[in-house]
Amino acid sequence: MKEKNKRNLETEIIHVGYHPDPIAHSVSPPIYQTSTFAFESAEQGAALFAGKEKGFIYTRLGNPTILALEEALAFLEKGSAALATATGMAAVSTIYLTFLEKDSHMIGTSALYGPSRNIIETEFARFGVSSDFIDTSDLNRIQKLIRKNTRLLFIESPANPTMAITDIKACAELAKANNLILVVDNTFASPVLQNPLELGAKIVIHSLTKFINGHSDVVGGVIISSTPELHQRLQKVLRMHGGTMDPHQAWLVLRGLRTLNLRIEKAQGNAEKLASWLESHPKVAWVNYPGLESHPQYDLMKKQMKGPGSMISFGLKGGYEAGLKFINNVKLCTLAVSLGGIETLIQHPASMTHASVPKKEKDEAGITDDLIRLSVGCEAYEDLMADLEQALSLC
Repeated sequence: MKEKNKRNLETEIIHVGYHPDPIAHSVSPPIYQTSTFAFESAEQGAALFAGKEKGFIYTRLGNPTILALEEALAFLEKGSAALATATGMAAVSTIYLTFLEKDSHMIGTSALYGPSRNIIETEFARFGVSSDFIDTSDLNRIQKLIRKNTRLLFIESPANPTMAITDIKACAELAKANNLILVVDNTFASPVLQNPLELGAKIVIHSLTKFINGHSDVVGGVIISSTPELHQRLQKVLRMHGGTMDPHQAWLVLRGLRTLNLRIEKAQGNAEKLASWLESHPKVAWVNYPGLESHPQYDLMKKQMKGPGSMISFGLKGGYEAGLKFINNVKLCTLAVSLGGIETLIQHPASMTHASVPKKEKDEAGITDDLIRLSVGCEAYEDLMADLEQALSLC
């Protein structure tokens, strides 16, 4: 039985974070496009800076439009509080800056988004930070790599672009036993399909550019913390290094958020049918999609997710050359990086999103030269299938 006054997710997505405009009573939240805020008195300004009074000072430190988005996302991810950031990488960098000191160590998913991995292995390595990027679906490998100076366990599930699933609850138990901060990049699932904080993660991040905004017209990121203490630590670092979101960004993402459930439902339905069709196609060598029973972590997906999502990776029997010809001949699908929009996007990760990762490490992570990533959108399934079929017929 539903708890009294508890509303369905699709209802909450439409209404959460909305505060009626006290002046014009607008249905859409106002955009507070201002850099600074006036104080009623010198005493009030001093109280705001001292943290004795709640309010707004300067948009890098907080803004009503941004706060509305942060409140909505914290609620949907069942967290304590959220921090909206200028980009997804600003969210990642804030976490690294907060928890990784000189000579510290982190463990991450091998197929982690390319820049999330590359910045650790190049820039943070200059300050003595070391790292191991592995298949985090193998818990024994994680356990063996934990050191006295390990601070973070950073996982992406489903992973980009291999679609590997990591057991979040088991990782949370392992992290707790070893005093690590478990961070989960939940971009591929969105709060509609997965809530890592409920499974024991300490921090969740999203690239808001993707599913949550959903319209390929803005970039952004968010960090959702499980406790006020973690939120305050991260907030201090974010405000100082300045990777904060601007009000118009926040308004666009909040607008996109309102249709998240509808978009996820439609795109996932398309992906389930396309993955099954691709798996049976004579020119397709393999398909990685968590909704297929052939996926190695299919049972785990059903246990920790509410659905398999709309991301598919696959390879053609003709290998790299066939894949190149294939993506050059799609007509409806758009050849572009990013994902999670209403339109279907197709790309080649090894030469695009993960180009900064050395080939040996790409191969170890399963990002092979023949891998094609498909972000399935909200078009009619029949039109998508027809486009993929005509492109495959040319390979």
